[in-house]
Amino acid sequence: MAKFIYDIIVVGGGHAGCEAAHAAAVMGAKTLLITMDMTKLAQMSCNPAMGGIAKGQIIREIDAMGGMSGIVTDRSMIQFRMLNKSKGPAMWSPRAQCDRQKFSVEWRKVLEGTKNLFIWQEQAVKLILDGTRVGGVETILGTEFRSKAVILTNGTFLNGMIHVGFNKITGGRAGDQASVGLSEQLRKSGFIVERLKTGTSARIDGRTIDFARMTEQRSDNDIRKFSFMSEALPIKEERSCFITHTNEKVHDELRKGLKYSPLFTGRIKGRGPRYCPSIEDKIVTFSEKDSHQLFIEPEGTDTIEYYVNGFASSLPLEYQLNALRLVEGLENVEIFRPGYAIEYDFFQPTQLRHTLETKMIENLFFAGQINGTTGYEEAAAQGLMAGINSVLKIKGQDSLVLGREESYIGVLIDDLVTKGVDEPYRMFTSRAEYRILLRQDNADERLTEKGHNIGLADDNRLLRLKEKRKSEKEIIRFLEQTSINPAEINDFLISKETSSVSQKVKAVTVATRPQVSVKGLLNIIDKEKLLKARSSGIFDEICESAEIKIKYEGYIQRERLIAEKIKRLEKISIPDDINYSELLSISTEGRQKLSRIKPENIGQAGRISGVSPSDVNVLLMYLGR
Repeated sequence: MAKFIYDIIVVGGGHAGCEAAHAAAVMGAKTLLITMDMTKLAQMSCNPAMGGIAKGQIIREIDAMGGMSGIVTDRSMIQFRMLNKSKGPAMWSPRAQCDRQKFSVEWRKVLEGTKNLFIWQEQAVKLILDGTRVGGVETILGTEFRSKAVILTNGTFLNGMIHVGFNKITGGRAGDQASVGLSEQLRKSGFIVERLKTGTSARIDGRTIDFARMTEQRSDNDIRKFSFMSEALPIKEERSCFITHTNEKVHDELRKGLKYSPLFTGRIKGRGPRYCPSIEDKIVTFSEKDSHQLFIEPEGTDTIEYYVNGFASSLPLEYQLNALRLVEGLENVEIFRPGYAIEYDFFQPTQLRHTLETKMIENLFFAGQINGTTGYEEAAAQGLMAGINSVLKIKGQDSLVLGREESYIGVLIDDLVTKGVDEPYRMFTSRAEYRILLRQDNADERLTEKGHNIGLADDNRLLRLKEKRKSEKEIIRFLEQTSINPAEINDFLISKETSSVSQKVKAVTVATRPQVSVKGLLNIIDKEKLLKARSSGIFDEICESAEIKIKYEGYIQRERLIAEKIKRLEKISIPDDINYSELLSISTEGRQKLSRIKPENIGQAGRISGVSPSDVNVLLMYLGR
């Protein structure tokens, strides 16, 4: 019998699996990726977009470490928007609509072009265990693959069950079979296996949409990119999204179908995502609202298929279709496939170490939705770190664990491992205590050297980082050393609707004004183009990063001090008899979680999922601190 021997085996070809397999192979491990369908690698099973609030930061962190999600996003992008630009830079979050098919094709190109990486199409049904150590994987056809470590990234496929009304079928997503065997084996080995639920919306025919009755949402004029290595190239074929809204007639039609809803009749046992509920959940939970916003998102440049973001549903087909046809602009809509809910097995992540290795079985790692998360970005981040740490483990090297003050990835994994989940976990900026330090623009400054030290980020990445840092310092030093006269700057200041100056001032002082951009200022005062930084292909990005450092220097320094103070919060005890329901300044979710978990001290309270930094501040004031 043929012997198949590898260093690392990754089970599952979703976002987590692709990042895990790529990282392990680049770091020198002979890696096998086992997937049930090679044509659906990194499939966008839900909406065709990457990034968003906090998620965009995660993609930039993955890229900074040497992962590929950012590069693949840039290659398949059909729309780009920087969210929250009206707020401070800690909140800026890049988001891209992608061509769903091209995204998967580009990932396959990456994997097939990666040295040490091999792909096998089949279903993995059993782990090969050598006592309490994993030794490989067995497939449904009885093929045995041996390895030193295994990473499970099965997504929603473990005992997946798809629901549309009272109809249900087994499946990992529409059109794909479920994965059976692994959950049962791990349950018998002592793992806590539970159920979660997620869902998706109907896909609709673009030829039957009246876009003229909707609000068009185009790309930003200033199109950016996710990868620190990609040049800022314009999108070749831009596609707009469109905004419309539900109404009372829509809600009335949906209410008619609630008696057939698997969610409300108890047929679905798993808990769904709080922050991405189905449309039927919205009209019940937010019954006072007579309208909900919907985004009509293109699936790609070579298709007429659109995704209805905000209308996930598991109601029977007739109620989904009737309700959609009551939405403005969708009166004559036809659908390609209905929305559905899916229930699946996951493993409580408290059973993991911070490396994502399981505590009960050595060299077995979990990553992605099987750890209770939701979202492509959260899954990809876990896959990256599982791939990294599996290689470091078999090489006998120190593991790599990112701290909460270093990255959103560190926040994500610490939340999962220390708190567990009772609903699908989604990343938000509010989950990070140090978000002014964890900006999307400085992910490379925080993480590229770490990625390079372990052999994942290549020399070109490190060189680009060094050039960026050097250029930033050159710009800041130039502004600090350059004085400008009223005559040469006042017209510019007036055009920016900010007050003029009456005497010579340092350029850096002018740069602190919110109306003034560093790039615009340099175009006025650096007329002879003395700055070497101008020759950089990422000059705009360098200017923006320098500008943030100048404008927010005080906030950045203050947050570093807060980071040190947070470490001392473990010493502040919380009384057992505190009544959180009376502290109305704490968010509703925060009060619920604090009442149930009852943390012993402020440090523990701050790490509870759903308890924000502002909630912690309320507690500190209540305790007289």
